[in-house]
Amino acid sequence: MRADSLWSNIFKREKKPESLLEILRSNPIFVDLKEREISQLAQIIHARTFEEGEVIFQEGEPGAGMYVIVEGSVKVCTYTYESEEIELARLERGDFFGEIALLDESPRSATALAMERTRLIGLFKPDLFDLIDRNPAAGVKIILRLSQVLAARLRRTNEELRRIHGKATPEH
Repeated sequence: MRADSLWSNIFKREKKPESLLEILRSNPIFVDLKEREISQLAQIIHARTFEEGEVIFQEGEPGAGMYVIVEGSVKVCTYTYESEEIELARLERGDFFGEIALLDESPRSATALAMERTRLIGLFKPDLFDLIDRNPAAGVKIILRLSQVLAARLRRTNEELRRIHGKATPEH
């Protein structure tokens, strides 16, 4: 299994966005938002820089929100019961991760580490819910796209598991 196949941004565009608004516009979760809605979203985004090797979030911690990589790279990994690291993905500029935390209260399913000095923008659940209260139409667009992204990732996960187990198509 390719390490990044289950976590990769399958909607990623090739053009590298330059500004915060372009980064938001190019993200598949926010792509349906109108200019006014993107501007509202930009007001609730949090920016943070992580140094090389710094933990962004740890597996098992409560999830608070999602992140988009503005600069740098992130390793997403998990650990076996014997504490061996399993790298799930290497993400770079424009990729996003942690989006499940916007929908549920479950602990983080993996650890995210900055592989170099990395600048992220984050959208956190309380801010998303405030946006939904103020602009339900924008909130519905975000939640719908988020659901579509998660469904696409689940389909890819199923395909990878079939491939690993040597079955190209499901049995009927």
